[in-house]
Amino acid sequence: MVVFDDPITLDNNLHSEPVGRAQGFYLYDRKDVFTAWLGFTFVLNSTDYKGTINFAGADPLMNKTRDISVVGGTGDFFMTRGIATVMTDAFEGEVYFRLRVDIKLYECY
Repeated sequence: MVVFDDPITLDNNLHSEPVGRAQGFYLYDRKDVFTAWLGFTFVLNSTDYKGTINFAGADPLMNKTRDISVVGGTGDFFMTRGIATVMTDAFEGEVYFRLRVDIKLYECY
């Protein structure tokens, strides 16, 4: 199991101003295929958005793009649902990786 608390930026520059934090965990859940299960939250506290977006689901890491369920949120994202398409943008072995996330939200009331 790996626990993380990483910055969220709007571009791929490590020194960009963060717009929030990605907090959560992932665990490797199979021995025969390189895959993980994710549970994490985007905590946003910028001038544009305040609140959280919650994600959960399987992440088959060897696929170019993966879809993770958006299962809820708070603040500006209260009760939101949708899909987050995750792509590995860069990685350096087990030391560093960067994800690109495209989020499509649907209003649920």
